[in-house]
Amino acid sequence: MVRAIFPGTFDPVHYGHIDIATRAARLFDELVIAVYDRPLKSLMFLPEERISLVTEIFKGHPKISIVGYCGMTVEFCRQIDAQVIVRGLRVFSDFEYEFRMALANHRLAPDIESVAFITDEDHTFLSSTTVREIASLGGDVSSMVPPHVEAALKNKVKDLSDQQLHPFGIKV
Repeated sequence: MVRAIFPGTFDPVHYGHIDIATRAARLFDELVIAVYDRPLKSLMFLPEERISLVTEIFKGHPKISIVGYCGMTVEFCRQIDAQVIVRGLRVFSDFEYEFRMALANHRLAPDIESVAFITDEDHTFLSSTTVREIASLGGDVSSMVPPHVEAALKNKVKDLSDQQLHPFGIKV
């Protein structure tokens, strides 16, 4: 049995993530979508919120499970006996970053493979940062995220606005 993980912050999850996860689930016996809890970047949603949003999308999918994790991805792979790390590539700059990360992961864990999926051309412009920025400015993200994620974004932007905070934590 080959278990793969698809790690990321998923802040928020969007159709590009869903495409990669669905395609990866066709190739591997099990896909664990691993929601990273504390990256070195500003987040809009708490880890529990992100896990819930992703879980809603894949509920009932027999080969996909969703978990939160912290620490190094290769160590998490060892903890759950995953042999493959799944990543998505949208544009050329993604390749350079993912290439360096795959080499570093291979140095740390030569027994764990990295597999990159080329995104569907409809999703090449999508990133969580882009989705958050459009949503924070009141733009329409309905073509980028599932309806429950769109609703969560609108609520989060409203909550942050009520607190007079910019969605990236900057006091206004």
